Amino acid sequence: MLKFIVKLHPEIVIKSKSVRKRFTKILEKNIKLLLGRVDEKIFVKNNWDNITVVSQLSDDKTRLALIDGLKRVPGVTLFLEVQEVTFETLDDIYQHTLPLVREQIAHKTFCVRVKRQGKHDFTSSDVERYVGGGLNQNVETASVKLTRPQETVKIEIKDQFAYIVRAQYRGLGGFPLPTQEDVLSLMSGGFDSGVASYQMIRKGARTHFLFFNLGGAAHEIGVKQVSHYLWKQYSSTHKVKFITVDFEPVVAEILENVENSQMGVILKRMMMRAGSAVAQKLGIQALVTGESIGQVSSQTLANLSVIDRVTETLILRPLIQNDKEEIIRIAREIGTCEMAEAMPEYCGVISKKPTVKAVLEKIEAEEANFDFDVLDTVVDNAVIKDIRDIEVEAKEEVKEAENVKELPENAVVVDIRSPEEEDADPLEIDGIEVIHLPFFRLATKFGDLPQDKDYYLYCSKGVMSQLQALILHENGFTKVKVYRP
Repeated sequence: MLKFIVKLHPEIVIKSKSVRKRFTKILEKNIKLLLGRVDEKIFVKNNWDNITVVSQLSDDKTRLALIDGLKRVPGVTLFLEVQEVTFETLDDIYQHTLPLVREQIAHKTFCVRVKRQGKHDFTSSDVERYVGGGLNQNVETASVKLTRPQETVKIEIKDQFAYIVRAQYRGLGGFPLPTQEDVLSLMSGGFDSGVASYQMIRKGARTHFLFFNLGGAAHEIGVKQVSHYLWKQYSSTHKVKFITVDFEPVVAEILENVENSQMGVILKRMMMRAGSAVAQKLGIQALVTGESIGQVSSQTLANLSVIDRVTETLILRPLIQNDKEEIIRIAREIGTCEMAEAMPEYCGVISKKPTVKAVLEKIEAEEANFDFDVLDTVVDNAVIKDIRDIEVEAKEEVKEAENVKELPENAVVVDIRSPEEEDADPLEIDGIEVIHLPFFRLATKFGDLPQDKDYYLYCSKGVMSQLQALILHENGFTKVKVYRP
């Protein structure tokens, strides 16, 4: 038999009686639902001040799976793996404890700590002295040390039962899902949005995922992988939605009609407008972003203030004061780091010298040149899916288009950089035809090019050209490769 005692998060304990009752009932249900996938006969009981979990199975595979599951339930701060025994005398407690901790305290200093509930003819200190003295006498290589020992033997006593702690584990903390209102997290697939989503999940908010597609099918698959992973690991007890909005038409409209330095702020304002519209459709009251003060140009206080004025929807920024190093550390702990490392930052591709002190009047004047029918159309065409339905898609591997350094004769290089990038550093290759076709026009203009030639896409870092090549492949243009000199 396997038994665990789940300790409540301190912030749950201090709630009013009615709120605490509701939170613990939800937590009990979530634990039973999640661990029931490991053992369908799992027993979970709410004891008001803790929750006990009992499995009649005892194999190591089940044990590890139950431990892993409890570590990933929001609202669980700490849980103990215990051996439950009945007793009549102090010696009974000692006799049960000795074989369980003998190897643990061998060649180490130790102490015994006891917590007791119920009516007994002994105190907690009596148990500590009796069990500690017995272990000290019968484990020759161990010695008692009451301050800063190497090992602490923990025993909890309640009425006629003694629970000898075999191991102690840390959980996520936070609040059970969904004790807070739903939120809609803007997902780019990078470090920040993944960690921000995780932080909201552990605070008990059912977190849905909104993706603004700037990089085609390959980008979408990557973001789906991150989103599905976060849901599967930390919130799979509840259904959530994954929403995709094709934002390439919006980027194209900005690139053609907005002054370069204002593009970044205006792009974020368009995202907030679109996010607010999607949230309203779904009955969600708050957006979540991974923004942190000063991390990039659009995240200065001045720019964030201008961005926020575009909507009345609450915008939550759980990482607002976190350093990048700290965000990456959390990403590594929760398992999204490697996926984020492979995810380029698409929002940075459209503006060379972005403003860091946006002026609302100037931003609004630039937005007057924007055709808002484009924004309305992409929102109306948003694809909303149950995240459970994309599990197969999330596991798909993204194939790369072929990269070449040396160009063959008769090759045609397509420079897909923005007009500003191309003007600042024109691409010229001896003996090779180079044409300029911005990435945001490829989808509509590439089909007009002669299809009897081989085309090699070029951009400064190879990211956008790789993604655009994949999109063209999907549309039947197979004679497209990537030029990486």
